[in-house]
Amino acid sequence: MTMSTSRNWKFASREHGNVAIEYALVLPVMLLFILGIIDTGRFLWTNSTLYRSVEAAARCGAVNTIACNTTTQIKSRAVAEAWGLSVDPSNFTVTTPACGIRVAATYSFKFIIPGVTAVVPLGMVTLNATACYPPVA
Repeated sequence: MTMSTSRNWKFASREHGNVAIEYALVLPVMLLFILGIIDTGRFLWTNSTLYRSVEAAARCGAVNTIACNTTTQIKSRAVAEAWGLSVDPSNFTVTTPACGIRVAATYSFKFIIPGVTAVVPLGMVTLNATACYPPVA
């Protein structure tokens, strides 16, 4: 073994720990980034599902007067249309303003990513959705 070969071997053996240190520094940041993407997707899905449920319930109240004749039936329809969400019927309100049948909803969304409580109080956001359909003449 020549002198230059042994010197390269010593230099290479000193760098084995660098990979572990870099991995330990980068992994938590990457996991938070991935969890943030997942939580943002959950938030957007919940928001769009809530909007779709109030729109379907308002449309049912305006168009289908047999299945959605009362406020209770319209709220039940909204709960049924909120696929994947556990929403109580009391979270929905049904009114009849000038625009027709108006259905509104509120829902508390809780983030799962750690550290969101530093930005959002208690890690929760209240989502609101409203839809109004005119009755069919």
